[in-house]
Amino acid sequence: MNHKETTIVPFLTFPGTAIEAVEYYTSIFPNSRIIEITRIDNPEYGEVGKALNVTFELDGLKIFALDMKKEDVPEFNWSFTFYKECDTETLFHTLFNALSKNGNVLMGPEPLMDFKLATWVTDQFGLTWQLVYL
Repeated sequence: MNHKETTIVPFLTFPGTAIEAVEYYTSIFPNSRIIEITRIDNPEYGEVGKALNVTFELDGLKIFALDMKKEDVPEFNWSFTFYKECDTETLFHTLFNALSKNGNVLMGPEPLMDFKLATWVTDQFGLTWQLVYL
């Protein structure tokens, strides 16, 4: 019997900022890269030049993204977050500074339970991140 391996991949829908967001994220997270960008070339599918599909990796996690018309995209909210454990204080602060720039700090950075530092921050693209320094 053949079994196809299945994988769950986060899929993010942006209001016209997918490529900008993905380029930003892959520039600040280690072990990250853009795998493929397919741009919209037919106005029936959206704004020409925007992302029909972006495949990328953040710290080894495969993620998909696309653009839709702003009025058709629900806003991201903090009920879904990306969680990142940082093994150095330098990495924690580098990511915090980058993600909080033009964003909104919801909590911290501060010591929390067993973490030396923890923060929740919503970035300039509307995604919320939990960063912890072990």
